Amino acid sequence: MKIVTFNINGIKARLPRLLEYLAEQQPDIVCLQELKTSDETFPEADIRDAGYGVLWHGQKSWNGVAILAKGQDPVERQRGLAGEPEDEHSRYLEAEIDGLVIASIYLPNGNPRPGPKFDYKLRWIDRLAARARVLLAEELPVVLAGDYNVIPNDDDTYSVRAMQDDALMQPESRAGFRTLVAQGWTDALRTRHPGGGVWTFWDYQAGAWQRDAGFRIDHLLLSPIAADRLLDAGVDKDYRAREKASDHAPTWVTLR
Repeated sequence: MKIVTFNINGIKARLPRLLEYLAEQQPDIVCLQELKTSDETFPEADIRDAGYGVLWHGQKSWNGVAILAKGQDPVERQRGLAGEPEDEHSRYLEAEIDGLVIASIYLPNGNPRPGPKFDYKLRWIDRLAARARVLLAEELPVVLAGDYNVIPNDDDTYSVRAMQDDALMQPESRAGFRTLVAQGWTDALRTRHPGGGVWTFWDYQAGAWQRDAGFRIDHLLLSPIAADRLLDAGVDKDYRAREKASDHAPTWVTLR
C-alpha cells in the first residue's frame, strides 16, 4: 500500500499535475494540503473520474486538506482539532480506509516570528499532539501525513545558515515535533534515510530547484502497528521538475 502526502499548493492550478501523478503512480491513499479552494469549488468530479474517492476540508484562498482513496470513499472520523473553538483554519482531516486511520495535516508556517503567527503554530503543535495521544491509545495502524512546516534536524536542510531565523527551524518548533514523535511515532522517511539530505520542498525563488536548495518539511508519522508494516519511504522528486509544479514533491511510505 502506497500512502502519499502532497502539498499541492493550489489544487485548481495544479489539478493537471495531480491527475497525472494519480495516473502514473496509482497510489492507494493521497493526503493533500494547501488546497486554496472552498468546499464548493473543490474539483470532486475530476478526482472521482480518476478512480479515487475523496474527502476534503476546504477554505477559500488559504489552507485546506483532503484525503483520496483509490476505488473507495474514505470514512470521515474528524475534521479540525480540539482546543481552540474559534480556530477556523482548515488544517486537519482524519479518516479510516480499510482499517487504517489516516490524517492529512497542514501545520501552520509560523512566520514571521516572534509574533502571533508563531505562537499559533506552537499551540497547534500541542493540539495535534493531544489528538495523536488519543490515536495511539486506540492501538490501530495510524499514519499522520502532511506538511508539518518543521525542519526537524540540521541535515534536513540544504543550509542551516539560510534557515536559522525561519519559524520552520526554531528550537520551539523542533521541540514540539520531537515531543510528538516521542509519544511512540516512527518518522518513516527518517527511518529509511537516516543520513538526512532528503528534501521534500524547493522554493520557487532564487533558483532553489535548480540548485537543489531544499529541505524536508513533509512527514509521515507511523503508529507502532503501522511501523511494523513499513516497507519503504521516499520522495517522488521528479514531479517537482514538471511544468507548473507545486513547490513540494509527493512524499510517500509503503506499508505491507
